[in-house]
Parts: sequence; C-alpha cells; structure tokens
Amino acid sequence: MSLNADPGWLRWTPRAVQPTDVAGEFDAAAGTYDGLVGASPGYHEQLRLSAKRMQLPRGGAGLRLLDVGCGTGASTAALLAAAPEATIIGVDASAGMLEQARAKSWPSTVSFVHAPAEDLDEGGLQEPFDGIFAAYLVRNLADPDSVLRTLRDLLRPGAPLAVHDYSLSGSLASKALWTAVCWGVIIPLGGVRSGRTVLYRYLWRSVLRFDRAVVLVARLRRVGFTHVTADPVPGWERTIVHTFIARCGGDTA
Repeated sequence: MSLNADPGWLRWTPRAVQPTDVAGEFDAAAGTYDGLVGASPGYHEQLRLSAKRMQLPRGGAGLRLLDVGCGTGASTAALLAAAPEATIIGVDASAGMLEQARAKSWPSTVSFVHAPAEDLDEGGLQEPFDGIFAAYLVRNLADPDSVLRTLRDLLRPGAPLAVHDYSLSGSLASKALWTAVCWGVIIPLGGVRSGRTVLYRYLWRSVLRFDRAVVLVARLRRVGFTHVTADPVPGWERTIVHTFIARCGGDTA
C-alpha cells in the first residue's frame, strides 16, 4: 500500500474536519488537551527548543512577542522560558483553549487575546513585534500564505518568525511512522481521554497532507521571507517535527 499522494484510506473517517471547523474541535477538546500532549514524550521540550532557536537577545528585555495559535499556553510557556523579560501576547481562535491558558499562572507581562489568525486586527494586534512564534498553526490554516504574509508584515525588520509544526521529511518511513503513532497511540488515547476522536483523526490526516519540510521552506520564501532555515527536533520525531526560522529585512545573520 502506498503512502504517497491521497489514497482512499486517507479519507476514511466518519466525518472529515475542515480547516474552518478546527477552532470548534479544539473548543471541545480543550479540557483534556493538556493531559494528552503531556503524555507525548518530548512535546514541551521541543516547543522550548524551537523558541530558543529564535535567538531572542537579552532574555527578551524590551521585546514584544506574539504567540499566534497559542492554544492552552504550552507554546506561550516555551516562549516565556526563552525570553523571560519580554512582553508576550498569546492569541488563539478557540475560546475553550484560551480559557485553559488564562487559568494558569503567568507573570503580568503575559496576556491573551481571542482572535483568529486570519483576522488579527480583530484582536487589535497591529503593532510591530520583535518575534512571532507559530506552533502547530500553519498546517491548520485554510489560506496559509495570506496569514504568513500578515505575520511577515507584523514583524520588525530582521525579527524572527518561528514555525514549529509536524512537517514530514517526505520519506515513506516518516509517513509510516506518523501513521503508526497516530493509530496506535494518539487517536485511541484521545478517544479515551475526551470521548471523541474527530480532532485526532484530523491531526493524522492533516500532517500527511501538509507541506513537506522543503516545501514549507519554499512557501516561506514565496511569501516574502528572505532568510529561512529548517531544523528537525532531536530523537524519534526528527523526520516528523521541524523548526522553521524565517526573517526578512534587517540583520538576518
């Protein structure tokens, strides 16, 4: 059986989640989401690594950072660890996920805004940022290029955008490994913890359909970033999860 292209078994599901449904599915899963990702070995360490790869200076002192698609705040915590002196705004389209994020303990320099990535103006997020973190976001967008251009325009010249996501290396082995993990662990565990598997079956399928690492690098360059790097996370997910650091203008050294 080939794992390339879009064979019929990719479409086998009682109800396929579309990008426009994602926020609602995250609302439904919000109460159990932290427990599920916490059971994933290396999940939080990988987020912290990607935030560290932004190379934010001075511990973030004087910097204004955006965590877009912040969910329950795991990525916000990673950004805070990399830049403890920065002002950080987390934004997400899911009210349920934000409720979980706001219930946690944060310094006064961290705040949260309810707005979709497609309409950040709705949340008043118009001023330049010194760095943007987008973890597990781009893959879920109906129009990724439009949102990436918006994020590019929100950045000060030379400031980093960090995209942290499941972006497969493109090998048959990476697709097979991802499918085995999803159907052997993630989907069953999601069903046990939340009583529903729609979001986790969507996760499996969306990763297989998403940009391979080299394709996402090309996409970032196409929307106007002039300096783009891609690095895998260490360990068993090195062909599955990558950090993409993108900059344009200013000092990109």
